[in-house]
Amino acid sequence: MSEELRQTPSLLVAPPKWTIKSPVVKFATVGLSGTLVNTLVLYLLYRVLRLPLAVSSILAVETAVLNNFVLNDRWTFGHAGPSFIRFIRFNAASLAGLLVNVVTISLLTHARMSFLAADLLGIAAAFALNFVLSSRWVWVKQA
Repeated sequence: MSEELRQTPSLLVAPPKWTIKSPVVKFATVGLSGTLVNTLVLYLLYRVLRLPLAVSSILAVETAVLNNFVLNDRWTFGHAGPSFIRFIRFNAASLAGLLVNVVTISLLTHARMSFLAADLLGIAAAFALNFVLSSRWVWVKQA
């Protein structure tokens, strides 16, 4: 093995191990559950209860945000109970993520990228922003 390789930090040689205990993996898992909640609630409100689509969508998104907040509060970040301030901050972080997603899709489709590819990149950008805001602002550890 060359001297250069021996001096390379192990992080560059071996990728980090992503386990279910990793906050990023937990956050992503919660996000997937929120997607399912959003879809189910949207279907029930729009197709079953026949509420207007915009109203159904707003209520479905907020239900998913509430679901994600509770699960992240308990499981991802390990708090004993929810707090109103964290909930408001999480809503703001979620809104910021939505904004990043919409702007990303708009810019990339304007640059002639497929809307589905643009959406995936928008989701990735929003996820990254949401995780950073959640771990450093919503659920910041107080000294």
